[in-house]
Amino acid sequence: MRVPSLTLAAAGAALLAPAALPAPATAVPPPGRSAARGEHAVPGEHAAHGERAAGGEREAGGEHAASGEHAAGEGRAVTAADLLARVRVCKQVSRGRFRTDAGNSATVPVCGTRDAVFWKADLDVDCDGRPTARCNRRTDPLFAAATAFQQSDGRHLSAERLPYIVVPAPSHRWNPRRYGVHGGSVAAVVYRDRVRYAIVGDTGPRDIIGEASYATARALGIRPDPRTGGAPSGVTYIVFRNSRVSPVEGRAAAAVVMGQRLARRFVGKD
Repeated sequence: MRVPSLTLAAAGAALLAPAALPAPATAVPPPGRSAARGEHAVPGEHAAHGERAAGGEREAGGEHAASGEHAAGEGRAVTAADLLARVRVCKQVSRGRFRTDAGNSATVPVCGTRDAVFWKADLDVDCDGRPTARCNRRTDPLFAAATAFQQSDGRHLSAERLPYIVVPAPSHRWNPRRYGVHGGSVAAVVYRDRVRYAIVGDTGPRDIIGEASYATARALGIRPDPRTGGAPSGVTYIVFRNSRVSPVEGRAAAAVVMGQRLARRFVGKD
């Protein structure tokens, strides 16, 4: 779906406190993905953000700890099969359904339980945020140097280093904040036999769903190239309601620990 994300501060505020809804974004799939998947590009304006930050930094906790690949949790490990069995039945909480890409039919509902909301979609690679070696205007034609949510020092997140997912901006179709989903909320992302933990780090168009950061894609074994990478289907996103890691920077390992605990509760392995 690679689209210009709603990365203005107002979009992030919409998930943090009651506010006017941000203006909808226009979905524009990248040329590589469009050709590969038969998507129809819709011309739109790409948000321009000039902020740049020094590259070469690493988020505390490391890449593997951030994704949960090698993190040790208490109690019995929750597997992909455990989580997929728990979300087999959908109680729809969104008023409508979402597209996975511009030009596609709206087929994806947001489902919910008392403890989480979830959806099953594709994964398009979000490379927005602080410019790095693999996420910048040269590697991603739709790159925006901003994310809807920021670090405690005001800088934008790093898609290359921090595992995060993208949620639709609030709308009449579905308002994430009404279901306890905010910037920094903890999510489990399932692809094939892998479970990786991430946070909510960015917002996208109101009518499109199924996107995660470069770091999340890489942790799941999905090609993270923002032009031609991603997965066309088979990705399950589970966001634990009223969870939050704060501050988001340098706390990726905390998201793993919290995610593992919430996942055990979600599947009844506590």
